[in-house]
Amino acid sequence: MKKIGRNDPCPCGSGKKFKNCHLGRADEFGLDGMGEFSPEMSAQITALPVVWYGRSREMTDELDIRQLTGVTAGVKFIDLNAYKGLDLFDQKTKGKVEGGTGGVFVNVLKTKGSDPDNLYIAISPDISDSALVHQLAHVLDYLGGSKLMPGLAKPLSFDMGIPVEHMEHPHEFGYWLDFLQQKFNVELDADDAVISYLHTNEMLIKGSDIEKQDPVIVKSKSDRIMRFLSEHSAEIDALICERPGYIGSRVKKD
Repeated sequence: MKKIGRNDPCPCGSGKKFKNCHLGRADEFGLDGMGEFSPEMSAQITALPVVWYGRSREMTDELDIRQLTGVTAGVKFIDLNAYKGLDLFDQKTKGKVEGGTGGVFVNVLKTKGSDPDNLYIAISPDISDSALVHQLAHVLDYLGGSKLMPGLAKPLSFDMGIPVEHMEHPHEFGYWLDFLQQKFNVELDADDAVISYLHTNEMLIKGSDIEKQDPVIVKSKSDRIMRFLSEHSAEIDALICERPGYIGSRVKKD
């Protein structure tokens, strides 16, 4: 694989030079400072058998991705444990994935070398409807929304002192989450219900603001989210208290 030069375009697709973007953080998209995955490494992922856990087949069959996003792309589901077990990383990163335990949208840079026509989601056999629409929302957001790949915002959120959830779930993601929730009549889990609530109230950060990486703008909008959550804690608690993933009241006790 060809090593990325400091002044080369960043492989993440931001349009910035590598030194001004993901230099020192290339592990976030599985490059470890090198070029894109080789076709052989990519093929280890794309050769995994397709699985249809939960309502994955129903949902993908009813989504016209080209009509929705203007982009022609397919979606393939692979087993999460099989994906995690691939020997693609060094011992420091082996077994780690970019998302939650129920499912993860596999970074496109890891699969396009051997299958540029499809996007891959790794899912567990017991994946919930909420987790499915969450990952499909990431796909639709990547293709026809913010165009941001989930997982790449983690180092940026750390640098700015901003909760990663605010960077991973921009306004456009919220739109697609609500669209899918309504289309498939899904009860969102506690975390996704909060995201939906923030989107309904126009509180999520727009992808264009995240892409600019202006710490003043992004930090101010993140602080705005935190204030809103605090001011509406009782309403939010009532909304999510009986949903899966609820971890306790957010309302301060007297």
